[in-house]
Amino acid sequence: MSKLLMILVLFGTVGCSNKAIYDNMSLHQRNECLKDPPPAYFECIERTSKSYEVYERERSEVLKKESIDDKEK
Repeated sequence: MSKLLMILVLFGTVGCSNKAIYDNMSLHQRNECLKDPPPAYFECIERTSKSYEVYERERSEVLKKESIDDKEK
């Protein structure tokens, strides 16, 4: 429930940029990593340490690929 509430607040806040939302979600995910034992913690932190710029580039590539796949159908 708290995760859903956090997401709704993040997306509902007027004036927040996509980067700010991404940064807040990433911070929340890293805080969740604290619940893991040490070996899993470090893996979790590594998974959540992607910069917004890298995320946005990867997202654009996926969207472009999906668009091309849809046109081929």
